[in-house]
Amino acid sequence: MKTLITGLLIIISLQCSFAQENKTSSVAKAYTVAEQEVIQLSKDKWQWMADKNVDKLERLFDNKSKFVHMSGTWKKDEELDIIKTGRIWYKNAKVHDVAIEIFKKTAIIWSRITLEANVRGNDVVTEFTVTEIYQKQGKDWKLLGLTFSSVRDTHQIQK
Repeated sequence: MKTLITGLLIIISLQCSFAQENKTSSVAKAYTVAEQEVIQLSKDKWQWMADKNVDKLERLFDNKSKFVHMSGTWKKDEELDIIKTGRIWYKNAKVHDVAIEIFKKTAIIWSRITLEANVRGNDVVTEFTVTEIYQKQGKDWKLLGLTFSSVRDTHQIQK
């Protein structure tokens, strides 16, 4: 019984945290278990990037993954090297809005973020909409692509 109550409390607190982050929407969306899993993985990814945890990121990024930044597009090994060496240090990604769609084994997540980063020695704060594409491979989700789109802070993600 304690386990059941604890589980319910965890689920309720997760749903409340998702609802609080989605303040621009008048109705909080109820996410499926799979959607919650990918949203959490996306949040974890931002923390791993801030921590420069290339071991976890290496397992998350598909070997053919691509990354589109303001200054260029590159593949997995380059992204991991950029993170490891600190050429871009993703200090903090504050997620404002999230929208997600899952199509069979493919998930696309759109996040509106404020990114605090250090880029080649300069601290910057930039508003982005980030598009992430994940694919279910076996039991794990793998990141296939991540694209940063510079936007105004008034930009909204249509759900």
